[in-house]
Amino acid sequence: MEGESYTIIVKVDCAARLFNSLDPTPFRERDLDPDAERFIVEWAQEAPGSVQLKIVVQMPSQEAAGESVAAICQAIQHNFAERVAHASRELRELLREGRRELVVGLPILALSIAASPLIIHAVGSDTLGRVLSESLLIFGWVANWRPLEIFLYDWWSIALRRRLYQRLAKADVSVVAA
Repeated sequence: MEGESYTIIVKVDCAARLFNSLDPTPFRERDLDPDAERFIVEWAQEAPGSVQLKIVVQMPSQEAAGESVAAICQAIQHNFAERVAHASRELRELLREGRRELVVGLPILALSIAASPLIIHAVGSDTLGRVLSESLLIFGWVANWRPLEIFLYDWWSIALRRRLYQRLAKADVSVVAA
């Protein structure tokens, strides 16, 4: 950590180790190697949220002086920009799923609330009537369990991950000789 930035140092013995060897896309658009990405993300999670991130890639001097340095920097930023887009799509889909399930769950809850007193009236307020009435109410709330889980909890982890990827996509990336 230096001043108002947090530096993540990635040491590699060659540029190819940074990238997924199975990814056939051009160099600037290649995915990072899963281990390299995980290393960068884990260190970025340790950084305070208010500081600028810097990623310094240390590699042998013959590779650090080549013309591929700018492409490496662009590829790292592009990788995390793609992760931002993926997390945004994932969040949109999760919220869409929550809305669909809420459209199903709310009418079920409304019907169970409306039918609960009718059951007590029809069967009586003895034990059987109360059990059926309460069971119907529980069913109505259980029908809304998943949408409530989505809107109260599930979206947070995706939003936090997206924010971290945004910070990494905006990080200053440099390549230096080891």
